[in-house]
Amino acid sequence: MSDSLKLSLEGNIATIQLNNPPANTWTLESLNLLEQMVHELNENPGVTALIIHSEQERFFSAGADLKLFADVSPEEARPMTEAFGKAFEALTEFKGVSIAAINGFALGGGLEVALACDLRVAEKQAVLGLPEAAVGLLPCAGGTQNLMWLVGEAWTKRMILLGEKVDAESASRIGLVEEVVEQGQAYSTARELAGKVSRQSPDSVVACKKLIQMNRVAGRDRNVAERTLFLELFKGQNQNEGVKAFLEKRSPEWLYE
Repeated sequence: MSDSLKLSLEGNIATIQLNNPPANTWTLESLNLLEQMVHELNENPGVTALIIHSEQERFFSAGADLKLFADVSPEEARPMTEAFGKAFEALTEFKGVSIAAINGFALGGGLEVALACDLRVAEKQAVLGLPEAAVGLLPCAGGTQNLMWLVGEAWTKRMILLGEKVDAESASRIGLVEEVVEQGQAYSTARELAGKVSRQSPDSVVACKKLIQMNRVAGRDRNVAERTLFLELFKGQNQNEGVKAFLEKRSPEWLYE
């Protein structure tokens, strides 16, 4: 069992701590583990809420380690891509209320895991973004779809097509997070919110969440399209140029064909 995710239970509240320092990047192993954990929590009748948090000082999560996407073919990139989709879709379908306690940088797959949650609490120093296009990639774990549901088309385009990052206050203003708190308070605030869930009927919570998320049914096909187009990027030269430029700490030289 990997230590990259630490699961704990206290009463009706489950907590998953991201634990892959220094930036809590996702690996194939940790994505598969997240999916497994969520499925197991769904089978536990006593669990009504789930908190995802980090104890790293600067990072909630920086997403994927880009070294995994350097000099690889579409088929070589497929396992990681599909693992992202399965893990975060499982999180979206968690039976209870999921809350992301964002204490620092939440970028790429690090923001997408928060987008897969029902609620987001951000500390005032947090920075949120989906910068994949700057390295020749795209958000493939629900980012293009879930962000749209929260902030609308214009801000989704600003954050993805222009690569704009937002601070916690801006994230609150545009509807990306539900609450902004002082440094060090995201987890405790998330626990307060999770505690409110236990005062509701667990059967009603499950039923109501299913009904609310029925509005997203059409989006499931679009999530598959995300991963398909993500893998298509590996057939061109700009994907590898973008990733290698990032790893080599230089500006990419894009090909316009």
